[in-house]
Amino acid sequence: MAARPYWSGQIRLALVSIPVEIFAATKPGAQLHFNQIHKPSGKRIAYEKVVPGVGPVNRDDIIKGYQIAKGEYVLLEEREIEAVKLESKRTLELVQFVDADEIDPLYFEKPYYVAPKDQLAEEAFVVLREALRKAKKVALGQLSVRGSEKLVAIKPCGKGLLMETLRYADEVRAGRAFFSEIDDLTPDDELLDLATTLIDKRTAPFDAGEFENRYVDALRALIDRKAKSKTGKAIIEETGEPSGRGSNVVDLMAALKKSVGTTGAAPAKKPASKKAAPAKKAAPAKKGAAPKRKRA
Repeated sequence: MAARPYWSGQIRLALVSIPVEIFAATKPGAQLHFNQIHKPSGKRIAYEKVVPGVGPVNRDDIIKGYQIAKGEYVLLEEREIEAVKLESKRTLELVQFVDADEIDPLYFEKPYYVAPKDQLAEEAFVVLREALRKAKKVALGQLSVRGSEKLVAIKPCGKGLLMETLRYADEVRAGRAFFSEIDDLTPDDELLDLATTLIDKRTAPFDAGEFENRYVDALRALIDRKAKSKTGKAIIEETGEPSGRGSNVVDLMAALKKSVGTTGAAPAKKPASKKAAPAKKAAPAKKGAAPKRKRA
C-alpha cells in the first residue's frame, strides 16, 4: 500500500514552483497500549460526550468553540476554519537560507521526506537539491497543515530532500533558568583526563539498530506471566538499588579510575555483524538563535 502524503503542494523559490509531495520519515516504534478497565467487573470503561444539565450528546451536534470569557465561546464550524485563506496551505515558499549549524537542535521537531510529484517536476527539484548541497545551506519556509502553520527547514537527503519542522521561539524554554544554580567550577585536570578517556573507550559509530526498547520487552514478559498466572495476584519484581546510588564527589576519582580500567566498547543490543568504518569527527555545532519568522 502506497504511503499517503502528509502534505501535497509546491515549493516556490522566487518565480520557480516545484510540485512536491511530503511524507512522514518516521513511524511508531514498538509500544504497548493499555485500556482502562473497571476492576470489579473486568469490563472496559466507555466514554460518552456529555453536557452538564443536558446529558449525552450526538457527535453531529459538536462544533469547535474558542473561549473569550468564562462560559462564553465563539463557535466555529469546520468549513469556516477550512476556508481561512493562507497561501502556505498549498505553497511552501523558501524565504531564507542559513548554515545548518546556525539552528540550535532544540528547535528541530520532526523529519519528513520531500519528493517531486511527477517527472515534470524532477528537473527543477534536482536543481534545488544540488544548489542547496553546493551552497551547504538549509532553506527555511512555512507551510500550513492540519490546523496549524509550521516553520520548516529543508536540506538535501540522498536523491531527495529532507524537511524538518521547527519549533517557534515561544515554544522553547531558555536553559539559563535551569542551569543558574550550577557553580562555575573548573574541573581537576586528572579527573577531566579520566572522563575523556572513558568517553574515548565507549566511542563507536552510531547505529540505531544496535539498540532495542527493553521496557516494551519487559512489559510483554510481565503480561505473558500474568496471563498464565491463575492467582490474579500482582507480580512485583525487585529491581534493587541503582549500582551508583550513594556515591559522592569523594569517590569520583576512584570510580573514574575503576571505570577506565574495566570499561570496554559502548553497550549494544548485539555485536555488529561486520566491522564498522571509523567514525568521522563532526564539526562543533554553533548554537544560534531561532529563525525570526512570524506566524501568519
